Amino acid sequence: MKIPKRIQPLVDDGLVDTVLRQLMSGKEATVYVVQCGDFIRCAKVYKEASKRSFKQAVLYSEGRKVRNGRRARAMEKNSKFGREQQENVWQNAEVEALYKLADAGVRVPQPYGCFEGVLLMDLITDEEGFAAPRLNDVSMSEEQALEDHFEIMNYIVCMLNVGIIHGDLSEFNVLVDEWGPVIIDLPQAVDAAANNNAKRMLLRDVDNMTRYYAQFAPQLTKSKYGQEIWALYEAGLLSENTVLTGKFVESDKITDVSDIMDEISAAREEYEENQERILEMEL
Repeated sequence: MKIPKRIQPLVDDGLVDTVLRQLMSGKEATVYVVQCGDFIRCAKVYKEASKRSFKQAVLYSEGRKVRNGRRARAMEKNSKFGREQQENVWQNAEVEALYKLADAGVRVPQPYGCFEGVLLMDLITDEEGFAAPRLNDVSMSEEQALEDHFEIMNYIVCMLNVGIIHGDLSEFNVLVDEWGPVIIDLPQAVDAAANNNAKRMLLRDVDNMTRYYAQFAPQLTKSKYGQEIWALYEAGLLSENTVLTGKFVESDKITDVSDIMDEISAAREEYEENQERILEMEL
């Protein structure tokens, strides 16, 4: 196909050999399948702010740090230079998040850098080598839904442990390859410690994923992973070794963090005892 204007500089610099086809077009970018030497990768071309339909972007970018003082002042004044810098921050947020999350053990596409508003990254494929489907196009058994949901909850914990909340996580921003779910689309990634909307966004991410998987495993509708995760995070007790239970007691009588943690610990102990019983029965 004809090489898109935005990708042409990457071809000129030898980063991309040719554009094979358009993969998809979304609210903030168009993604192409490209040939890079011996590898097939993705080129995500971000749309200009005036053409991007991502709503309330300012809510997501709150708290993002800009080290250069001149750039920060220009962004505050919303000058032409400042708007250009805002675009750079928006685009670079995704590649930075991808590198950080990959290091944290979250399954995301491997990035290869962002060049003039074009992000190069791995193409996630299925067992036959075709582009992996989005989660919303996948059906599964109850057992598989419970397994994948739990994996996604653990990914959310890993993300939060490195200070990141996806902010727009749903069945449309998760791919499924032969090994399970892969999280994508992170330009709106939220700084958990600096964004005043962090808790609300995390709870929404968890609710979106739980609602989808609950189609196949209805028992998930009663879980409260979001509240459990955030309570552990606020108390400084969230870690990569955290065992989630999906249980959380909300009560007007519980006003002390220590009381909340006691409730979570009790739920975790009950969960671990049940798991031990299940293992004993299987043996």
